[in-house]
Amino acid sequence: MRAVDITEPGGPEVLTVTEQPAPEPGPGEVLLDVVATAVNKADTLQRRGFYPVPAGSSPILGLECSGRVAALGEGVTDWAVGDEACALLVGGGYAEQVAVPVGQLMPVPDGVDLVTAAALPEVACTVWSNVFMVAGLEAGETFLVHGGGGGIGTFAIQLASALGAKVVTTAGSSEKLALCAELGADVTVNYREEDFVEVVRSATDGKGADVVLDNMGAKYLSRNVDALAFDGRLVIIGMQGGTKAELDINTLLRKRGAVIATALRGRPAEQKAAICREVVEHVWPLVAAGQVKPVVHTTLPLDQAAEAHRLMDDSAHSGKILLTVR
Repeated sequence: MRAVDITEPGGPEVLTVTEQPAPEPGPGEVLLDVVATAVNKADTLQRRGFYPVPAGSSPILGLECSGRVAALGEGVTDWAVGDEACALLVGGGYAEQVAVPVGQLMPVPDGVDLVTAAALPEVACTVWSNVFMVAGLEAGETFLVHGGGGGIGTFAIQLASALGAKVVTTAGSSEKLALCAELGADVTVNYREEDFVEVVRSATDGKGADVVLDNMGAKYLSRNVDALAFDGRLVIIGMQGGTKAELDINTLLRKRGAVIATALRGRPAEQKAAICREVVEHVWPLVAAGQVKPVVHTTLPLDQAAEAHRLMDDSAHSGKILLTVR
Protein backbone atom coordinates (compact mmCIF):
# COMPACT_ATOMS: atom_id res chain seq x y z
CA MET A 1 0.00 0.00 0.00
CA ARG A 2 1.03 3.65 -0.38
CA ALA A 3 1.90 5.40 2.87
CA VAL A 4 3.81 8.45 4.04
CA ASP A 5 7.26 7.67 5.43
CA ILE A 6 9.52 9.86 7.60
CA THR A 7 12.99 9.47 6.10
CA GLU A 8 14.61 11.09 9.15
CA PRO A 9 13.51 13.53 11.87
CA GLY A 10 13.24 17.04 10.46
CA GLY A 11 11.13 19.50 8.53
CA PRO A 12 8.24 18.81 6.17
CA GLU A 13 10.67 17.85 3.41
CA VAL A 14 11.44 14.53 5.17
CA LEU A 15 7.95 13.23 4.32
CA THR A 16 7.73 10.99 1.26
CA VAL A 17 5.18 8.52 -0.08
CA THR A 18 6.52 4.95 -0.30
CA GLU A 19 5.20 1.42 -0.72
CA GLN A 20 4.81 -0.29 2.65
CA PRO A 21 3.31 -3.58 3.86
CA ALA A 22 -0.46 -3.45 4.28
CA PRO A 23 -1.75 -4.17 7.81
CA GLU A 24 -3.86 -7.19 8.75
CA PRO A 25 -6.78 -6.77 11.15
CA GLY A 26 -6.23 -8.63 14.41
CA PRO A 27 -8.93 -9.92 16.76
CA GLY A 28 -11.35 -7.13 17.60
CA GLU A 29 -10.02 -4.91 14.79
CA VAL A 30 -11.41 -3.59 11.51
CA LEU A 31 -9.36 -2.94 8.38
CA LEU A 32 -10.27 0.37 6.74
CA ASP A 33 -9.63 1.47 3.17
CA VAL A 34 -8.66 5.05 4.03
CA VAL A 35 -10.38 7.78 2.02
CA ALA A 36 -9.01 10.79 3.94
CA THR A 37 -6.98 11.64 7.00
CA ALA A 38 -6.21 14.88 8.85
CA VAL A 39 -3.02 16.65 9.92
CA ASN A 40 -2.63 17.30 13.65
CA LYS A 41 -0.01 19.17 15.66
CA ALA A 42 1.08 15.84 17.12
CA ASP A 43 1.97 14.67 13.60
CA THR A 44 4.41 17.54 13.18
CA LEU A 45 5.99 16.74 16.55
CA GLN A 46 6.38 13.07 15.58
CA ARG A 47 7.91 14.13 12.25
CA ARG A 48 10.53 16.11 14.18
CA GLY A 49 11.27 13.21 16.51
CA PHE A 50 9.60 14.70 19.60
CA TYR A 51 6.54 12.45 19.95
CA PRO A 52 7.48 8.77 20.35
CA VAL A 53 5.06 6.20 18.99
CA PRO A 54 3.39 4.08 21.70
CA ALA A 55 4.82 0.57 21.88
CA GLY A 56 3.34 -1.79 19.33
CA SER A 57 1.63 0.96 17.33
CA SER A 58 2.05 1.92 13.69
CA PRO A 59 4.94 4.35 13.11
CA ILE A 60 2.98 5.88 10.21
CA LEU A 61 1.59 9.34 10.92
CA GLY A 62 -2.13 10.01 11.24
CA LEU A 63 -4.31 10.08 14.36
CA GLU A 64 -7.69 10.00 12.59
CA CYS A 65 -9.20 9.02 9.29
CA SER A 66 -12.35 8.21 7.36
CA GLY A 67 -12.92 5.35 4.98
CA ARG A 68 -14.73 2.12 4.15
CA VAL A 69 -14.53 -1.19 5.96
CA ALA A 70 -12.38 -3.60 3.92
CA ALA A 71 -12.16 -6.58 6.28
CA LEU A 72 -13.21 -7.66 9.76
CA GLY A 73 -10.97 -9.19 12.39
CA GLU A 74 -12.00 -12.12 14.52
CA GLY A 75 -14.92 -11.37 16.82
CA VAL A 76 -16.15 -8.21 15.05
CA THR A 77 -19.88 -8.44 14.35
CA ASP A 78 -21.25 -4.87 14.44
CA TRP A 79 -19.72 -3.75 11.13
CA ALA A 80 -19.85 -5.07 7.58
CA VAL A 81 -17.49 -4.81 4.62
CA GLY A 82 -18.32 -1.63 2.70
CA ASP A 83 -19.62 0.33 5.69
CA GLU A 84 -18.47 3.95 5.82
CA ALA A 85 -16.84 5.07 9.06
CA CYS A 86 -14.44 7.48 10.70
CA ALA A 87 -11.90 6.42 13.29
CA LEU A 88 -9.71 7.59 16.14
CA LEU A 89 -6.21 6.16 15.62
CA VAL A 90 -2.97 5.72 17.52
CA GLY A 91 -1.24 6.09 14.16
CA GLY A 92 -1.42 4.88 10.58
CA GLY A 93 -3.81 7.35 8.97
CA TYR A 94 -1.41 8.60 6.27
CA ALA A 95 -1.82 5.34 4.33
CA GLU A 96 -4.18 3.52 2.01
CA GLN A 97 -5.20 1.06 4.73
CA VAL A 98 -5.18 1.02 8.52
CA ALA A 99 -6.21 -1.51 11.17
CA VAL A 100 -8.42 0.01 13.89
CA PRO A 101 -9.69 -1.39 17.22
CA VAL A 102 -13.42 -1.70 16.66
CA GLY A 103 -14.19 0.47 19.70
CA GLN A 104 -12.49 3.41 18.00
CA LEU A 105 -14.58 3.13 14.85
CA MET A 106 -17.54 5.53 14.60
CA PRO A 107 -20.29 5.98 12.03
CA VAL A 108 -20.14 9.06 9.81
CA PRO A 109 -22.61 11.62 11.18
CA ASP A 110 -25.64 12.30 9.00
CA GLY A 111 -25.07 15.18 6.61
CA VAL A 112 -21.25 14.89 6.58
CA ASP A 113 -19.48 13.60 3.47
CA LEU A 114 -16.88 10.87 3.84
CA VAL A 115 -13.84 13.06 3.16
CA THR A 116 -14.92 15.77 5.61
CA ALA A 117 -15.60 13.09 8.24
CA ALA A 118 -11.82 12.69 8.57
CA ALA A 119 -11.78 16.11 10.29
CA LEU A 120 -13.95 14.91 13.18
CA PRO A 121 -12.58 12.03 15.32
CA GLU A 122 -9.56 13.65 16.97
CA VAL A 123 -11.17 17.01 17.71
CA ALA A 124 -14.50 15.55 18.79
CA CYS A 125 -12.89 13.00 21.12
CA THR A 126 -10.39 15.53 22.49
CA VAL A 127 -12.97 18.21 23.20
CA TRP A 128 -15.69 15.95 24.57
CA SER A 129 -13.35 13.93 26.81
CA ASN A 130 -11.51 16.92 28.24
CA VAL A 131 -14.09 19.67 28.41
CA PHE A 132 -17.12 17.59 29.36
CA MET A 133 -16.03 14.19 30.69
CA VAL A 134 -13.02 15.46 32.67
CA ALA A 135 -13.77 19.12 33.41
CA GLY A 136 -17.55 18.76 33.55
CA LEU A 137 -18.46 22.00 31.76
CA GLU A 138 -22.13 22.78 32.31
CA ALA A 139 -24.65 25.10 30.71
CA GLY A 140 -24.34 28.61 32.11
CA GLU A 141 -20.65 28.27 32.95
CA THR A 142 -17.85 30.25 31.29
CA PHE A 143 -15.43 28.37 29.06
CA LEU A 144 -12.05 29.74 27.92
CA VAL A 145 -10.36 27.97 25.02
CA HIS A 146 -6.99 29.00 23.64
CA GLY A 147 -6.17 28.75 19.95
CA GLY A 148 -9.75 29.30 18.86
CA GLY A 149 -8.86 29.29 15.16
CA GLY A 150 -7.34 25.81 15.15
CA GLY A 151 -8.99 22.45 14.68
CA ILE A 152 -9.64 21.86 18.38
CA GLY A 153 -10.55 25.49 19.01
CA THR A 154 -13.11 25.78 16.22
CA PHE A 155 -14.79 22.57 17.38
CA ALA A 156 -14.66 23.45 21.10
CA ILE A 157 -16.27 26.85 20.52
CA GLN A 158 -19.19 25.33 18.66
CA LEU A 159 -19.75 22.41 21.04
CA ALA A 160 -19.56 24.49 24.21
CA SER A 161 -21.85 27.13 22.72
CA ALA A 162 -24.36 24.53 21.53
CA LEU A 163 -24.51 23.07 25.05
CA GLY A 164 -25.17 26.42 26.69
CA ALA A 165 -21.80 27.69 27.93
CA LYS A 166 -20.47 31.24 27.60
CA VAL A 167 -17.40 30.98 25.37
CA VAL A 168 -14.25 33.11 25.51
CA THR A 169 -11.46 32.34 23.06
CA THR A 170 -8.01 33.61 22.10
CA ALA A 171 -6.50 33.86 18.62
CA GLY A 172 -3.73 35.84 16.96
CA SER A 173 -5.40 37.61 14.04
CA SER A 174 -8.54 39.58 13.29
CA GLU A 175 -9.51 37.02 10.64
CA LYS A 176 -9.35 34.14 13.11
CA LEU A 177 -11.21 36.12 15.76
CA ALA A 178 -13.97 36.90 13.26
CA LEU A 179 -14.29 33.18 12.48
CA CYS A 180 -14.45 32.37 16.21
CA ALA A 181 -17.29 34.86 16.64
CA GLU A 182 -19.15 33.33 13.69
CA LEU A 183 -18.80 29.90 15.31
CA GLY A 184 -20.37 31.07 18.55
CA ALA A 185 -17.67 32.66 20.71
CA ASP A 186 -19.22 35.32 22.95
CA VAL A 187 -15.91 37.06 23.67
CA THR A 188 -12.76 37.02 21.50
CA VAL A 189 -9.26 38.02 22.61
CA ASN A 190 -6.32 38.90 20.39
CA TYR A 191 -3.51 37.43 22.50
CA ARG A 192 -0.95 39.60 20.69
CA GLU A 193 -2.65 42.80 21.86
CA GLU A 194 -4.78 41.97 24.92
CA ASP A 195 -4.39 40.27 28.31
CA PHE A 196 -6.82 37.36 28.28
CA VAL A 197 -6.93 37.29 32.10
CA GLU A 198 -8.25 40.84 32.24
CA VAL A 199 -10.70 40.21 29.40
CA VAL A 200 -12.07 37.09 31.10
CA ARG A 201 -12.51 38.94 34.39
CA SER A 202 -14.23 41.84 32.66
CA ALA A 203 -16.55 39.55 30.72
CA THR A 204 -17.58 37.64 33.86
CA ASP A 205 -17.88 40.54 36.33
CA GLY A 206 -14.70 39.43 38.04
CA LYS A 207 -15.76 35.80 38.46
CA GLY A 208 -13.39 34.14 35.97
CA ALA A 209 -13.61 31.06 33.77
CA ASP A 210 -15.10 27.85 35.11
CA VAL A 211 -13.19 25.71 32.60
CA VAL A 212 -10.03 26.51 30.62
CA LEU A 213 -8.80 24.31 27.77
CA ASP A 214 -5.11 25.04 27.17
CA ASN A 215 -2.70 23.93 24.47
CA MET A 216 0.21 26.16 25.53
CA GLY A 217 1.39 24.51 28.74
CA ALA A 218 4.12 26.29 30.67
CA LYS A 219 3.81 29.70 29.01
CA TYR A 220 0.19 30.17 30.11
CA LEU A 221 0.13 28.18 33.35
CA SER A 222 0.13 30.97 35.93
CA ARG A 223 -2.14 33.23 33.84
CA ASN A 224 -4.61 30.42 33.28
CA VAL A 225 -4.80 29.87 37.05
CA ASP A 226 -5.30 33.62 37.49
CA ALA A 227 -8.19 33.43 34.99
CA LEU A 228 -9.96 30.61 36.85
CA ALA A 229 -13.16 31.13 38.82
CA PHE A 230 -13.65 29.55 42.23
CA ASP A 231 -13.85 25.76 41.74
CA GLY A 232 -12.47 26.29 38.22
CA ARG A 233 -10.86 23.53 36.19
CA LEU A 234 -7.80 24.01 33.98
CA VAL A 235 -7.22 21.19 31.48
CA ILE A 236 -3.84 21.17 29.73
CA ILE A 237 -3.66 19.22 26.47
CA GLY A 238 -0.55 20.67 24.83
CA MET A 239 2.96 22.00 25.39
CA GLN A 240 3.38 24.51 22.58
CA GLY A 241 4.58 27.06 25.14
CA GLY A 242 7.02 24.80 26.97
CA THR A 243 6.96 22.13 29.66
CA LYS A 244 8.23 23.72 32.88
CA ALA A 245 6.76 26.62 34.87
CA GLU A 246 6.23 27.75 38.46
CA LEU A 247 2.76 27.43 39.95
CA ASP A 248 1.50 29.54 42.86
CA ILE A 249 -0.18 26.87 44.97
CA ASN A 250 -1.66 29.53 47.24
CA THR A 251 -3.63 31.01 44.34
CA LEU A 252 -4.85 27.55 43.34
CA LEU A 253 -5.86 26.73 46.92
CA ARG A 254 -7.72 29.99 47.40
CA LYS A 255 -9.70 29.31 44.26
CA ARG A 256 -10.21 25.62 45.07
CA GLY A 257 -8.97 25.12 41.54
CA ALA A 258 -7.91 21.99 39.70
CA VAL A 259 -5.11 21.60 37.14
CA ILE A 260 -5.44 18.49 35.00
CA ALA A 261 -3.09 17.35 32.24
CA THR A 262 -4.32 14.74 29.76
CA ALA A 263 -3.29 13.08 26.51
CA LEU A 264 -5.53 11.07 24.22
CA ARG A 265 -3.11 9.04 22.11
CA GLY A 266 -1.60 6.98 24.93
CA ARG A 267 -4.86 6.08 26.69
CA PRO A 268 -5.81 2.40 26.94
CA ALA A 269 -8.07 1.12 24.17
CA GLU A 270 -11.00 0.66 26.53
CA GLN A 271 -10.86 4.34 27.56
CA LYS A 272 -10.77 5.43 23.93
CA ALA A 273 -13.72 3.17 23.16
CA ALA A 274 -15.69 4.74 26.02
CA ILE A 275 -14.90 8.22 24.70
CA CYS A 276 -15.94 7.24 21.17
CA ARG A 277 -19.25 5.86 22.45
CA GLU A 278 -19.99 9.11 24.27
CA VAL A 279 -19.05 11.17 21.22
CA VAL A 280 -21.46 9.18 19.04
CA GLU A 281 -24.19 9.54 21.66
CA HIS A 282 -23.77 13.20 22.61
CA VAL A 283 -21.86 14.96 19.81
CA TRP A 284 -22.92 13.31 16.56
CA PRO A 285 -26.58 14.41 16.94
CA LEU A 286 -25.40 18.02 17.18
CA VAL A 287 -23.25 17.55 14.07
CA ALA A 288 -26.16 15.94 12.21
CA ALA A 289 -28.40 18.86 13.20
CA GLY A 290 -25.85 21.38 11.89
CA GLN A 291 -25.23 22.92 15.32
CA VAL A 292 -21.60 21.81 15.22
CA LYS A 293 -19.78 21.70 11.89
CA PRO A 294 -16.30 20.51 10.93
CA VAL A 295 -14.20 23.47 9.79
CA VAL A 296 -11.80 22.52 6.97
CA HIS A 297 -9.10 24.94 5.85
CA THR A 298 -7.94 22.95 2.83
CA THR A 299 -7.78 19.46 1.36
CA LEU A 300 -4.66 18.13 -0.36
CA PRO A 301 -3.72 14.74 -1.88
CA LEU A 302 -1.57 12.35 0.16
CA ASP A 303 1.52 12.99 -1.96
CA GLN A 304 1.39 16.63 -0.81
CA ALA A 305 1.75 15.68 2.87
CA ALA A 306 4.87 17.84 3.11
CA GLU A 307 2.92 20.91 1.95
CA ALA A 308 0.17 20.10 4.47
CA HIS A 309 2.77 20.03 7.24
CA ARG A 310 4.19 23.37 6.07
CA LEU A 311 0.73 24.87 6.42
CA MET A 312 0.40 23.40 9.91
CA ASP A 313 3.83 24.68 10.94
CA ASP A 314 3.01 28.19 9.69
CA SER A 315 -0.10 28.31 11.94
CA ALA A 316 -1.87 30.64 9.51
CA HIS A 317 -4.68 28.16 8.82
CA SER A 318 -8.10 27.99 10.46
CA GLY A 319 -9.70 24.64 11.19
CA LYS A 320 -8.44 21.32 9.86
CA ILE A 321 -6.04 20.38 7.07
CA LEU A 322 -7.08 17.18 5.29
CA LEU A 323 -5.22 14.70 3.09
CA THR A 324 -7.18 12.60 0.58
CA VAL A 325 -5.86 9.09 0.10
CA ARG A 326 -8.14 7.63 -2.60
